[in-house]
Amino acid sequence: MIRPWGKLGDVSDERETERNRLWAATMAGYDGDGDAVRVAHADSRAKIGIPGGRVESLATTRAAREEVLDSLLAPGATRAEGSGQRAVEEEPDEYRTAFERDRDRILHSSSFRRLAGKTQVFVFPDDHQRTRLTHALEVAQVATGVARATGLNVALCEAIAIGHDCGHGPGGHASEDALDPYVPGGFDHAPWGANVSLVSLNLCSETLDGIRNHSWSRPAPMTPEGEVVSWADRIAYVCHDFEDAVSAGLVSPDQLPAIVRERCGDTRGRQLGSFINAMIRTILTTGVIGMDAHHAEALAAFRTFNYNTIYLRQDSRDQATAVISLLRGLVEFYAAAPETLPSVMERGDVLSDAETLHEAVAYVAGMTDRFACNSAVTLLNWPVDQLPRAIIN
Repeated sequence: MIRPWGKLGDVSDERETERNRLWAATMAGYDGDGDAVRVAHADSRAKIGIPGGRVESLATTRAAREEVLDSLLAPGATRAEGSGQRAVEEEPDEYRTAFERDRDRILHSSSFRRLAGKTQVFVFPDDHQRTRLTHALEVAQVATGVARATGLNVALCEAIAIGHDCGHGPGGHASEDALDPYVPGGFDHAPWGANVSLVSLNLCSETLDGIRNHSWSRPAPMTPEGEVVSWADRIAYVCHDFEDAVSAGLVSPDQLPAIVRERCGDTRGRQLGSFINAMIRTILTTGVIGMDAHHAEALAAFRTFNYNTIYLRQDSRDQATAVISLLRGLVEFYAAAPETLPSVMERGDVLSDAETLHEAVAYVAGMTDRFACNSAVTLLNWPVDQLPRAIIN
């Protein structure tokens, strides 16, 4: 007989309700097979039907799954082998492939979580507008959709996609202009994400390369999966940034260039479907990671339209100016007072001027929009009415 493992009424005061008692009764689950197994539901009956009753007969271990995946992947797809190529050698995981392990590490990282508080287009977005985090998830959906249909490594695509913007600072791309003067060669969120934000995760070289080179202005990634993410990033942000702008009342669907409406439609669902399917067909027929010219021209026209009507509108420029001034003020504050940097306080290091500046940039780049603005008000006496406008409310 299935019975609950937990007591009813452990908390006895006037706040206890029947709902609370029922919830408390599930603390340790239910007896599913004598005392040996616990199950989640009182009427649980789910079983996987192991052939011959032996787990070993299924391809459940990492090594066995790698063999199965190898047979399903396209010839040019990236294989996961053992623990992967990492800066610090590790033992392979018992069940996860190297790229699945990378994806999980990024998903649980503070750099990824902080994307929820970072600008995609609108600083401090409304409930339904994208953040850097929801953007990363949409990029992962586009990339894995292409990868599954073309025999590429889905886990590698997903790992690169969810990690690709972890190097972004607060306030959108204006943060790159803000931080440029303090980084040799300039601040670029793509290599910064791979080389600084995520370096402690000891990710595979293929994952880091895809993150480092996802921007089209960077060298091509070393893997086809990395190139898929480069396309997925552009497809996702072009479509969802336009949808957010329509929702905000900045533009309307009938303003889209005719080439976009005629070839890809005027809704996000139709547009994404058109671009994703165009990539899949192109890859399957040519073997090249790309998109046919018919749809690529529409994507380019779509992106140009967004630049002219959304990204470069006067409000966006004013917002960028405010972000640049605020972030530079914070970097210079921390560079002049390194003892206030959490990393310095924790380790008690004595840093050179160059090291101090790097730590200051890393700390400011990691901030969310809200934390950066609150820090400026607290540390710099920044006037509230001079914060990026959407932050004020």
